[in-house]
Amino acid sequence: MKKFLVLGILFILPIVMYLFFASAVDNFSKLPVLEEYIGNLDDFESLNGEQITLKDKITVLGFFGEGIYNKKGNAFNLTQKIYKKNYEFRDFQFVMILPYGSENAAKELLDELDDTTDVSGWEFLFGTPESIQRFFKGLKTPYALDQKNATNYVFIIDKDANLRGREENLQKNEEKIYGYDTSSVADLNNVMVDDVKVILAEYRLALKKYKADRKEK
Repeated sequence: MKKFLVLGILFILPIVMYLFFASAVDNFSKLPVLEEYIGNLDDFESLNGEQITLKDKITVLGFFGEGIYNKKGNAFNLTQKIYKKNYEFRDFQFVMILPYGSENAAKELLDELDDTTDVSGWEFLFGTPESIQRFFKGLKTPYALDQKNATNYVFIIDKDANLRGREENLQKNEEKIYGYDTSSVADLNNVMVDDVKVILAEYRLALKKYKADRKEK
């Protein structure tokens, strides 16, 4: 009797697990798309000359502006609360956009961050003020860049270059969330941490379903 019970478990358990993950992908509460395809990064140059893309990457996108020294605290908040917890996810990257002329300051900041963690997932891109403003407007958020082409807000961009966030929920008295204030540890802890978990889990479940489907073929 025990033999048949063990064989039954070994046979049924994989099927149950497959059905669980397959249904989880369909029923999982995804982070809403607020704006489809915000654009590409073709107008910007990276520190090492490599072409950085939003395609097939989950991106935390920010605009540190020419006063990058003023955003050092923001960068460390992001590193401690978001980046360190998730940087091992292969397709996860941080992209910060700055005006030309900020390259040396960006290198110095990157070196400081490197003292605390592996910074291979951080990318700094540079462009003209016009290209920065144009790209930022493609997000279609209620925010604006300041005179230094900077903002405290960062944004979650999915693998199809869509802006993700939270829809307004009047019943729960929740406002629509386009971005996350990096000057506020509370905002990162109470909102962004959860939203990053959701979008990473979404892609993990999709990957598990893909692998399960491949095994069935």
